[in-house]
Amino acid sequence: MARVLEFKLPDLGEGLTEAEIVRWLVEVGDVVAIDQPVVEVETAKAMVEVPCPYGGVVTARFGEEGTELPVGAPLLTVAVGAPEGLDPSGASPSSAGSPASGTAAESAATATESAGGSGNVLVGYGTGAPAARRRRIRPDRPDRTYVRTAVSDTPVSEAPALAPAASGTAPATAATASAADEAAPAAVAVAVGAVNGQGPVPVVSPLVRRLARQHDIDLRRLAGSGPDGLILRADVDGAIRQAEETAATARVAEEPGRTPAAPVSPAAPDAERIPLRGVRGAVADKLSRSRTEIPDATCWVDADATELMAVRAAMNTATGPSAGPKVSVLALLARICTAALARFPELNSTVDTEAREIVRLPGVHLGFAAQTDRGLVVPVVRDAHIRNVESIGAEIARLTELARTGKLSPAQLTGGTFTLNNYGVFGVDGSTPIINHPEAAMLGVGRIMPKPWVHQGELAVRQVVQLSLTFDHRVCDGGTAGGFLRYVADCVEQPAVLLRTL
Repeated sequence: MARVLEFKLPDLGEGLTEAEIVRWLVEVGDVVAIDQPVVEVETAKAMVEVPCPYGGVVTARFGEEGTELPVGAPLLTVAVGAPEGLDPSGASPSSAGSPASGTAAESAATATESAGGSGNVLVGYGTGAPAARRRRIRPDRPDRTYVRTAVSDTPVSEAPALAPAASGTAPATAATASAADEAAPAAVAVAVGAVNGQGPVPVVSPLVRRLARQHDIDLRRLAGSGPDGLILRADVDGAIRQAEETAATARVAEEPGRTPAAPVSPAAPDAERIPLRGVRGAVADKLSRSRTEIPDATCWVDADATELMAVRAAMNTATGPSAGPKVSVLALLARICTAALARFPELNSTVDTEAREIVRLPGVHLGFAAQTDRGLVVPVVRDAHIRNVESIGAEIARLTELARTGKLSPAQLTGGTFTLNNYGVFGVDGSTPIINHPEAAMLGVGRIMPKPWVHQGELAVRQVVQLSLTFDHRVCDGGTAGGFLRYVADCVEQPAVLLRTL
C-alpha cells in the first residue's frame, strides 16, 4: 500500500524566507529517485536546484512556475511504495509520460523506508533522522503557539529557531498537510503563532514580526500579499511608510498657515509594475540599508595605466617555463587591492553599531561586482590576501561562470570584506558606488582608454583610468582613504611597486 509523503520547501539558509519557482524538473506521474532534483528555485541570493529526499511517484505539485513560496510551503507529494506499474491514483506511470516503471518507484520507496531518508542536507534540511512518534498538541493552552515536530511539542517562545512552514490558511493547503500528516509521521509541521489567544497571524519570517514590533504595526490589520494571505516584509514596509506619511500630514496640519500637500495620485492604470523580489529585491534592500546606515564619502584619482597594460601583455605572451594562464586586468587590480589593504587595514573592517565598535577583519575576502541577466551579484573570492594573481584570476573566472548560469550558492555571495567594482566594462569613466553593506569600502574602476597625458615632461597619448574609492567615514578619515587610493594608483602606474609585497 502506498504512503503519500509531502515534501516542503526547505530552509535555504542565510535568513532566506521565500523562493520563486523558476522551473519544474519533474511532472506529475514521474518516478523520482532519492535526492533527485525536482525543482529549480530562485532566492534572493542565487538559483538552486532542490532535491527531494523521497523516492517514488510524484502525485501532485504545488505552485506554477513564477510563483513565490515561503519556506515550509508544500512543493510536491510523492507516493512511496506504490503498487508496481501504478501511481496512487491508479494510473499507469507510462501513460503519464513517466520515464520509469513502477518497479523503480517501489525500489526507491524500499530504499527510503530502509534508510530512514537520504540523509542529504540542503543548507537547512535533512532526512537522516529516523521517524519518531508524534505527540498531540494540547488544546487547553490557547495562549501558547506550539511547534509540532517529530519529537516533541514545545512553545515557540521556548523553542530554538526552526525552518517555518506555511500557515496553512488555505483550505486546499490545509487538506494536503492533513493528508501528509496521516501518511508521513516524520513530517515536520510548524503552526504559525497565535497572539494573546486571538487566532493565528499568517507570518512566516521572525524578521517580519520583529520589524512590525519595532514600528508598532498591528499584523492583524494587514492583508498579506503572499500565498494564502502570508504577510511578507514588503507588506510591513508599506504599512510603515503609510504610518510615517500619515504622521507627517498630521504634523503639517497642526502648524498654523500650512496646508497639507495633496496626496500623490496612483500610477496610471497602464503603468508597468515590476515586483522587487529575488535577486533584484535583495539588491534593493541591501543598497537601501547601506545608504541609510553608512555615512559614506568618495575620493578619486586619474592614473596612467600604460605600464600595467604592458605588464599584462608580457605575462600573457610569455612562453616556456614562465608561461601560464591568461591574466585579466581585474585579477591584477584585485592583487593590487590586497596589497593596499595590507597597508591600510582600516578599510578591511566593519562597524558593529550595537557595540559601537570598529571590527578589523584578519583576512581579505574580496567581492567583485558581476552583472547578470538576473541582476547585480557580488561573488566573493575567499582568502584573497594569500592568493597570487593567477589564483585570483582563476577564481574570478570560475565564479563569473557560475554567476552567468545562475548557479552561485548563498555561501559564495556572502562574507565579503571589500568589494572591487569594474564599471569600466560598461564604457563609463567614473562612478560613486554604494558600499556593499556591511563592508567599509569599495574601489571603483572606470574604462581604460587613450588620453592625452603629460609623461616625463612631454605630452603623450597614454592609457588612462579613473579610480574611485567610496569609504565608510566612521572607520577612517580622508587621510587614510587618500593614502589607500594613492597607493593603488602608484601600483597601476608603476607595477614594480608590487614587488615589495610579493
